[in-house]
Amino acid sequence: MIRVLIVDDHDIVREGVKQIVAETTDITVGGEARTGAEALEAVRKGGWDVVVLDLNLPDRSGVEVLAQIRGMAPQLPVLILSMHNQVSYAARVLKAGASGYVSKDSAREHLVQAVRKLARGERFLTPAVAESLAFGVSAEGENRHTRLSDREFEVLCLIAAGKPPREIAADLNLSVKTVATHRARLLAKMGLKNNAQLVQYAIENDLLSSRV
Repeated sequence: MIRVLIVDDHDIVREGVKQIVAETTDITVGGEARTGAEALEAVRKGGWDVVVLDLNLPDRSGVEVLAQIRGMAPQLPVLILSMHNQVSYAARVLKAGASGYVSKDSAREHLVQAVRKLARGERFLTPAVAESLAFGVSAEGENRHTRLSDREFEVLCLIAAGKPPREIAADLNLSVKTVATHRARLLAKMGLKNNAQLVQYAIENDLLSSRV
């Protein structure tokens, strides 16, 4: 039996995953976590074959949690279940150590297959994402935001969403000065001059609802 830990702060998503795997005889949801802290505590206790992880958690980013899981249990495969179906997000989390990537709108079709493959030590991408990565569509380096660190990318998305520096600092547990430093660096890396250009870029690249 494949034991799965679900990490997502939305009850409806966790219930949806449980309903999907309930249709199988070889997969069981053995535990649930709503925050990064709860996820890490569950991983410390052990007993999991696959972690299904959302990128948007209330206390820290999914990429941070992914990195910490990789440090604690490097052999434990992590499947990212994300609201984003863009290839750039899949490329970013795969580079960070995820073993697979499924968008939430394709979970009904692909989740069970993904969990089974990860439990066998394999990787999983949906056919569309795999094809796009193979042919270099939205590949690393093509879009300017792929040059950013994960923290800079978070700051970009929060600025684009209209959040002021103090709110961004509170969300990310940073000082306002550090947020300003990240802003300056990301603008320089992307060749942008101000927040207006940043917001325009985010709109053009469908990043306004994003936060890795």
